[in-house]
Amino acid sequence: MLPTQPLADTSSEPVLPGTAVLRMETTPKRTGTFDGAWWPRSRDIGSQLSGLVIALTARLGTIARVGLDSSDWDETPGHLVVAGHTVRIDWSAVGDSTMIVTKGAQDRFLFLVIPPQTAPSPAHAAMAMAVRDNNAVSAEHVLAAAGVTPADRPVVPSRSPD
Repeated sequence: MLPTQPLADTSSEPVLPGTAVLRMETTPKRTGTFDGAWWPRSRDIGSQLSGLVIALTARLGTIARVGLDSSDWDETPGHLVVAGHTVRIDWSAVGDSTMIVTKGAQDRFLFLVIPPQTAPSPAHAAMAMAVRDNNAVSAEHVLAAAGVTPADRPVVPSRSPD
C-alpha cells in the first residue's frame, strides 16, 4: 500500500514518486461538480485505493463503497479490505474519469480521477480546477483544460464477461 498525501490548497507541495495524491474541496459549500480529485500513481487498485480509503476515512468517517470505471484498472475486485474494514467496489464502464465515494445512505462524494501517467503539472492543474467553487463542468472538460491529453488515458481492450 502506498501512502496518500492530501495536498494543501496551494497545490505547491512536492509530490513524492509513487504516492497517491488526494485533493478535497476545502470550502464549506459543496456547490461544484466535484468534491475532490484523486491522482493514483498506477493501475494497481489494491495499492492505490487502500491509501485513499485510509485518508478519506480519517477525514470523512467510514467509507462503505467506491464506484470506479473498470477500464482504468488492471483488476476489478468486488471489494477491498482496508484496515480491517471491507469496502465494496462498484464497477462501471462509463469512461468518465470520475469516482463516487459513499460514506452512508446519503453521503456521496464525487471525485475527478486523474490518469496515473499524467505529468505533475497538468495533474495539479486539473485537481485545482476540479475543486473550485461553482465548477460545473465535466471531468472531460477539466482534464482537457488542464492539458491532460488523450495519450495520458489508457487504451484498454474490452473485457469479456466471466
